[in-house]
Amino acid sequence: MKSNSFTVEIDGIDKEILRDLMSDARKPILQIANKIGISGAAIHQRLRKLEQSGVISGSKFTVNNKILGYNTMAFVGIYLDKAARNPETVRELKKIPEVLECHYTTGNWSILIKIICKDNEHLMQLLNTKIQAIEGVSRTETFISLDQQIDRQIQL
Repeated sequence: MKSNSFTVEIDGIDKEILRDLMSDARKPILQIANKIGISGAAIHQRLRKLEQSGVISGSKFTVNNKILGYNTMAFVGIYLDKAARNPETVRELKKIPEVLECHYTTGNWSILIKIICKDNEHLMQLLNTKIQAIEGVSRTETFISLDQQIDRQIQL
């Protein structure tokens, strides 16, 4: 693994380890080690280096939102009255649990957020009482996702 100030180069073994763990983060290290032909200790050492370099961080489970009753996903473009309001707006958006992602963008909107709601009524209530009520939000533009057709990470 090589590193310069902007990127980290990983070798074929690192890629193989990452591919296995990206497809199933619970895959036993020894199973990966046997497949690749190196020791489990070597896998642990490589994973530690990948973590230290910032290539990987943490691990998490994926929750099925629909099974929990959250059936409406939407993307909301937020127009701010002044760009300088971005930090305080993001602070307020962090307080809303339905906000899954928040992006500072170019183009028409100042901010683009991804939100999850139980239904369209919940979405409307969230927009009217929480998001549009944030000081500095001049208006919003909402796009409801009918179906997420691709969900992946970068391929190695």
